[in-house]
Amino acid sequence: MSLQPKPYISPEEYLAIERQAEYKSEYFNGEMFAMAGASPRHVLIVTNLVAELRGQLRRRPCTVYSTDLRVRVSPTGLYTYPDVIVVCGQVQLADDQNDTLLNPTLIIEVLSESTKDYDRGGKSQHYRTLASLTEYVVVAQESCHVEHWVRQPEDRWLFSETNDMKDTLRLPTIECDLVLAEVYDKVELSA
Repeated sequence: MSLQPKPYISPEEYLAIERQAEYKSEYFNGEMFAMAGASPRHVLIVTNLVAELRGQLRRRPCTVYSTDLRVRVSPTGLYTYPDVIVVCGQVQLADDQNDTLLNPTLIIEVLSESTKDYDRGGKSQHYRTLASLTEYVVVAQESCHVEHWVRQPEDRWLFSETNDMKDTLRLPTIECDLVLAEVYDKVELSA
């Protein structure tokens, strides 16, 4: 049995399709990948993260975005929708449609069972090619667990993690703190 090769979709074709679609898709290397819907737990964690960051960044030159703002990882060609994005300074957009961000400072992904390996692995590698990105955080939704990468001199990345609800995650680039008890506020954890 032969499998038909998938037709190559250009980035321009992807954007034209995506801008008309009823659901979100990521794009990489000529292919589109439909994104699954989020669980209530996932949405609550994203809401808590955005609320915590917005409160701390209120009178500073950084802006918080969530879930529906597309990011183009220019060095690798990935188009994706991070759960939480912070941009410090002038927002850079890909074109006059104003729907594709080029310069995130911080990206946070809330892990789901189907995406956790990709978010920690391949997607993390894509994100870390962005010159503007200085921090990447992944937050588990089944249990209290947070992983954090911070860009160091010479493009090295410092990794840390915690699973203690009493901890506070310091985000040095944007001078914010995430209290894990607040990140997981009203979230029913499995473990």
